[in-house]
Amino acid sequence: MGDDAVVRYSNTVLYDDHLNKIVGDVLIHKDGSWSKSNGDEDVIEEIDGSNRVLTRSLQNWHTHLAMQLNARDFSDGYPLHRWLNEAIFPTEARITPEFVRIGTSAAAAEMIRTGSTFAADMYFFPAVTGGVLTDAGLRGLIGGPVSDAALPSHDDAESALSELDHLLSQNNENDLVQYAIATHSVYLCSQETLLRASDLAQRRNGRIHIHVSETRKEIADCKEKNGLYPIEYLDSIDFIQPGTIFAHASWVKKNEIKIVADRNVTAVHCPSSNMKLACGGTLSFPPYRDAGADVRIGTDGAASSGNGLNMLHEARLASLLQRHDHWDSTLFPAQDVFKLATKGSKDWVAWNLDDVRMRPVGRSNNRHIANLIYNGGDCLDVWVNGQALRKNGATLTLDEHSIIEELDEAVQTYYDGLE
Repeated sequence: MGDDAVVRYSNTVLYDDHLNKIVGDVLIHKDGSWSKSNGDEDVIEEIDGSNRVLTRSLQNWHTHLAMQLNARDFSDGYPLHRWLNEAIFPTEARITPEFVRIGTSAAAAEMIRTGSTFAADMYFFPAVTGGVLTDAGLRGLIGGPVSDAALPSHDDAESALSELDHLLSQNNENDLVQYAIATHSVYLCSQETLLRASDLAQRRNGRIHIHVSETRKEIADCKEKNGLYPIEYLDSIDFIQPGTIFAHASWVKKNEIKIVADRNVTAVHCPSSNMKLACGGTLSFPPYRDAGADVRIGTDGAASSGNGLNMLHEARLASLLQRHDHWDSTLFPAQDVFKLATKGSKDWVAWNLDDVRMRPVGRSNNRHIANLIYNGGDCLDVWVNGQALRKNGATLTLDEHSIIEELDEAVQTYYDGLE
C-alpha cells in the first residue's frame, strides 16, 4: 500500500476493485491504492465526501479519439461500406497533426468529464495523441495505424512501421502513455505487413491492436481468400502476440474464441458502434466468459459509435444487448458490467450523489452501481497518480472552453467543400 496519501474523503462511500462497499473516511494514495482513515494522517487535501461515491475509473479499450472532429455525424444513416468509402476515408485524407491535436483534446476533455482515464486508441499521428493525453494526465495505449493503403501520415506500411519502431523504443512502463501497433485489419494489411508488425511487437515488447471479424462480409472475404476465418488466419501465420487487442471480434466461431483465450488476447465489445452501423452481430459475451477470455468494452470512434466516449452509456448498452441477444435477464447485471468497464483501473472517480439520477440510494444504501450503469451519473472528481484531473465538477488539466472554440473552428475548416 502506498504511503503517500493525497486526499482524505470523509463520510463517504467507496467501492473497491471487487465492488465491496466501504462507508466512512478513506484515503486515496498516489499509487492508486486506498485505505481507511483514522483521521490523523497527513494529507494534501480533505474533501467532504457525504455527497459522493468513489469508484474506480472507466477504461475505454477501443477508440479513435481524434474522430471527435467527425462527431457532427454527417454520415448518419450510411451503411458501413458507404460510411467508410464516402465519409470517413475521404475526410481522413485531409487530416493533419493539428486536426488530430484538436480532436484528441476534445476527446480527452470528454473522457475526464465522464469518468474515463484510459483509452486504447488507434489513429493517425500517434505521437500527437500521446502528447495530448500525457498533458491531460490521462493514460493511453496509443496505436499508430498500419495499412497497405496510403495513410494521411505515411505513404506505405514500411514508413508507418518505422515510426512505430521509434515510438515503441521510447516506451517506459512508468509513463501514463504507452505506444502500440495498430494494424488496421486483415483486409487492409497483407500477410507480409501483418508479420512485420508482429515481429516488431515481439522485438519491442509492444502490443498490437487490430479490427477483427467486425462484419459478415469481412469474414466471408477472408475465408474465400485464405481458406480460414480472420482469427484462424491470424493464428495460422503466427501474428498473435500476448496482449494483442481484437476490436469487435463479433463474427467468430467457438474455436476462434478458444484461440483468443489461449493466446492471451483481449477482445473488445463495441456494442453501440456495431449496432449503429448495423453490422448484424456483436460480441457474444457468454462463450468468451466460458472460455476464460479477457473481454473489455470500447466505444470505437465518435463518428461510428453513439457520437461520444461516455463509457457509462456503453456499459449500459453492453448489459442490455447481451440480455436481449441471449434471452437471459440474469446476464450481465450492473455490478458485473461495471467490473468489466473498470477492469484494471488504478484511478478513482467521485460521482455526485446529489444528482437526481443517483437517487434513491436504496434502503440498504446499495443502489449506487446500478444507478450509475442504468441511469448515468455526474462526475465530480478524477484522480490519476495522485493528480486531480477534475475537482468539484470542473476539469483542471484542460481548458474546456478553449477546446470547444478550437473544435468548432476546426470542424468548419475540416468539412469545407465536403458537404
